[in-house]
Amino acid sequence: MRPIVHPALETLSPEAILHALSDPERAAIFAEIAASECVERCSALSQAATREIPKSSLSQHFKVLREAGLIRSERVGVEMRNYSRGMEVNGRFPGLIPAILSAYGF
Repeated sequence: MRPIVHPALETLSPEAILHALSDPERAAIFAEIAASECVERCSALSQAATREIPKSSLSQHFKVLREAGLIRSERVGVEMRNYSRGMEVNGRFPGLIPAILSAYGF
């Protein structure tokens, strides 16, 4: 298996965050992860937005969110679990994430 790469907080850019959250489905997925009290499994988020997201598209959405630094993913057995890095990102770019998510109505 390939290792999961997470960008360091210092290397995050607002452009990557804006790109990652420009897709309504990705924004819905991230909003659900960020609002969750616990870690979310990938399969639990396949119903984000208004339709079921195919597994291949869901994997791509997670990859974009991870590369933008918005989530941290961890393999646990055959599952992939996702954590929000929203608080860390908000510390680096205050107000950016809440502004974007509120524009979507989350």
